[in-house]
Amino acid sequence: MGSMKSIATGGKAIYGAPLGILMLEARFPRIPGDMGNAGTWPFPVLYRVVKGASPERVVLQGAAGLLPAFLEAAAELVSIGAEAITTNCGFLSLFQRELAAHVRVPVATSSLMQVPWVQASLPPGKRVGVITVSAGSLTPAHLAAAGVPADTPVEGTERGVEFFRVLIRGESENMDVTLAVRDILEAGQRLMAAHPDVGAVVLECTNMPPYAHALRAALGVPVFDVYSLITWLHAGLRPRDFGVGDRGMSSHN
Repeated sequence: MGSMKSIATGGKAIYGAPLGILMLEARFPRIPGDMGNAGTWPFPVLYRVVKGASPERVVLQGAAGLLPAFLEAAAELVSIGAEAITTNCGFLSLFQRELAAHVRVPVATSSLMQVPWVQASLPPGKRVGVITVSAGSLTPAHLAAAGVPADTPVEGTERGVEFFRVLIRGESENMDVTLAVRDILEAGQRLMAAHPDVGAVVLECTNMPPYAHALRAALGVPVFDVYSLITWLHAGLRPRDFGVGDRGMSSHN
């Protein structure tokens, strides 16, 4: 019998967390399900807060002037061990191409990237609708950068009383979750009422996954969000081991 190898391979600073998340700089509560709550993920992740990247600046001001800071933070995450990068704001689809070119690893900036995939799954006559934190700020450039058709139905939470006020305006460090749920559900109901052909919904905002379960029940259509995007991405970084190992490889020789 040959002796077992005892050499561990090195080369980076942090192991066991291949996914890096670029975070906006904010102080609102991140409840379970929120992308910024580490307990949301069934696997370890790496976080990096991008200084100066407030939700208001990123969402309402088109992330103007922030690209260098995001490139630097993404490169830092890759340097310490991240094998793929994502962000905690769907509006950062604007930086998709630049980030991927800069770090040379897989990058998924926005939940909106799922829209073409979900559309491909729907029957004829049905299309994807988007719920966003700010419909008035989600421009054709944001949609195009994520591969979303320009005529995609979009509904926002600006008309609500809590979600937009706390997350984007930063008017409070506390949030009434009951009111936030109502804001999300009302946005979904407006979307479906205006567009009866919507057969599935994609949530742009990375703070919306806590509400996806209730929204699915209320609307009766599949709901996709950044949680579905990132668990899919991680499944490619660390495919499940079904115990076949080298036997599967040798069978192809």
